[in-house]
Amino acid sequence: MILLCFEMKERTQGDLIMAKLGRPRKTVTLTKEEREQLESYCRSRSMPAGLRARFRIVLLTEAGIPDTEICKRVGLSRASVCKWRGRFIQRGINGLHDELRPGRPRTISDEKVVEVIQETLENQPKGATHWSTRAMGQQAHLSHVAVHRIWKTFGLKPHRQDTFKLSNDPFFVEKVRDIVGLYLDPPSNALVLCVDEKSQCQALERTQPALPMGFGYAEGYTHDYVRHGTVTLFAALDIATGRVLSQCRRRHRHQEYLQFLRYVDASVPEQLNVHLIADNYATHKHQKVRTWFARHPRFQVHFTPTYSSWLNQVENWFGIISRQAIRRGSFRSAKELAKRIDEFVQTYNENSKPFVWTATAESILQKIEHICKVINVTGH
Repeated sequence: MILLCFEMKERTQGDLIMAKLGRPRKTVTLTKEEREQLESYCRSRSMPAGLRARFRIVLLTEAGIPDTEICKRVGLSRASVCKWRGRFIQRGINGLHDELRPGRPRTISDEKVVEVIQETLENQPKGATHWSTRAMGQQAHLSHVAVHRIWKTFGLKPHRQDTFKLSNDPFFVEKVRDIVGLYLDPPSNALVLCVDEKSQCQALERTQPALPMGFGYAEGYTHDYVRHGTVTLFAALDIATGRVLSQCRRRHRHQEYLQFLRYVDASVPEQLNVHLIADNYATHKHQKVRTWFARHPRFQVHFTPTYSSWLNQVENWFGIISRQAIRRGSFRSAKELAKRIDEFVQTYNENSKPFVWTATAESILQKIEHICKVINVTGH
């Protein structure tokens, strides 16, 4: 009896020691390549946070950090730390990624997906210009929801249409490189201004007061209006600061353009040269305008290629003022519209920021070349 009690006492003490110490931790040994790969993953900003935590568990374990400290650093439980460490020991780095979860087997084969894509890209439905999800579903014997998923996966949007126009300017390449060079590497001791006019800004007065925006419905305007004339907005955008010089005129002839050029000349310090980027509008090439530029040699004009006003940054600013100050307004006179435009310009210049131009001339030319190959057009 005494011997049996002694054995039970020894066993109890051993169990207490094992419970206190826990299971022996598995050691992790990394090769140089594995360590560098895991450290690179941990530094990556595009890596999901969950994966980064698993990679850190392995690195911290190899460094000899206790499990309690690892749990604090990665924000996971001890069971999770042990789980991912064990997965790494068994399968390596690939074991740290999530396994494929079971789910419903696919009911649409790869061949059927290819058939839908080819039909969408190469053919048109009978009597229509483009496919809809239901029309394609009937053609391919699929539900419209399945067709929508296929189109969404491969970025196909038959319901949408963009516009384009290829320039026929014989000096297109030279002009693109010239203007893009001004954007990416502007000359020193000079000011680069993008100049253009937004003609036919209509002073429209709505026939009824606007419906204010509320919970569950948007702001509303009547579809009909009274037209009180138009205004032409002349603007010059400084690509370095984003500030805008502007004037509102009744018309957009060469006389008004010359008045605006004189305003720009008076607003720019005399010690600076001025590079103007403008389109090929006839007003910009009038003989009197050419004479004025000849008498002011500090002005150098850079014309965009034909059908290429998208190279002029001031067109982006015209879009901003149209959306924020003109399109949704109600004006009882052209004078009121001009006043609203002036107020917007003053407010805009107080917090102006330049547009960031990132496209190089070569990238633009590569896109043009791709379009030409797609539509089989030569001579551009």
